[in-house]
Amino acid sequence: MATTTRRLEGKVAVITGAASGIGECTAKLFAEHGAKIVIADIQDQPGQAVCEAIGSSNSIYVHCDVTNEDDVKNAVDLAVSTYGKLDIMFCNAGIMGPGKERIMDNEKIDFERVLSVNITGVFLGMKHAARVMVPARAGTILSTSSISSGIGGVTPHAYTCAKHAVVGLTKNLAVELGQFGIRVNCMSPYGIATPQATGFLGLDVKAVENKMNTLANLKGVTCETDDVAKAALFLVSDEAKYISGQNLFIDGGFSIFNSSWNMFQHPQN
Repeated sequence: MATTTRRLEGKVAVITGAASGIGECTAKLFAEHGAKIVIADIQDQPGQAVCEAIGSSNSIYVHCDVTNEDDVKNAVDLAVSTYGKLDIMFCNAGIMGPGKERIMDNEKIDFERVLSVNITGVFLGMKHAARVMVPARAGTILSTSSISSGIGGVTPHAYTCAKHAVVGLTKNLAVELGQFGIRVNCMSPYGIATPQATGFLGLDVKAVENKMNTLANLKGVTCETDDVAKAALFLVSDEAKYISGQNLFIDGGFSIFNSSWNMFQHPQN
């Protein structure tokens, strides 16, 4: 890649949940654009494989359970001790939880587990990123939310609650950290055939993509991890230097579309 196109040259990023899916794709793209990457995940072998694919001179893997504050603190400290600073924190790790549609069938322990990973884990990532970014008066924090942060009925209750909370925390932190020159944003992707999604739905990649495409508002294209990674690249780059406190929907208009009342479905001649 030509030097002039490397949009993260000299930057250091910690990415949680980087062993697969959106995190893996984003880690590789950030590295292509010149960033040093700390791959933080609980999936040790896949995480090491991502590190090897990127190259040991540009990345390092660390075991990190985002619900464990010591693990999150260690991942951030490792970035600083290894590469000298932290420019980008991407809080991406998340789980779906059981696919139980009825609230009466949901167990408290499962609900709390999803919130622990999907929002407490994001809180801890933000907290420890801020710990090192505030003294530097620079940096950007990004999180993965979901289309369920804007609409109901598309994901389980706990997941929907957690993704709404990610948006609220993003807005609060953008206000707090703006005075230090730190930007905070999140992204809300449409359904993508990640390992998590295929496992949750019990379908292979092609079947998940077909299902998502059938339900999608924007036809003729498929939402993929690369689409989210490219949006992440933009949001953490200097091209987005005045964008903060935003929740970017990457959903082909799905979240603004009311399928029960579609006046354009059968346009008149």
